[in-house]
Amino acid sequence: MNHIVTRKSNSDQSGRPFNTSMIEAVWRKGQAVPGYDQNVYRKDFCGAWMKRDEHGSISSQYGWEIDHIRPISKGGSDDLSNLQPLHWKNNRHKGDDYPNWSCAVNSA
Repeated sequence: MNHIVTRKSNSDQSGRPFNTSMIEAVWRKGQAVPGYDQNVYRKDFCGAWMKRDEHGSISSQYGWEIDHIRPISKGGSDDLSNLQPLHWKNNRHKGDDYPNWSCAVNSA
């Protein structure tokens, strides 16, 4: 019998929340912006603003999640090289689209 695990957004391939050290490592992959504290603000791949302490918040205009660049459903892994910070709206818009997807938010 084949069991399919339904994962929540912003979770590892087992459906568990990412640990603190992985969240920090992925945050550092965001684009630092000159003139802004990179420990507080960064931009995602699409250019949308993210705020470090808004990780996992979908009610914030600066909320962000950890995205699997190559989705788990398409053979991706939890390796840091396959993870990126994405504004939560961009992550939800991307879903399992790979490799061709478009950004939902370019600047929040």
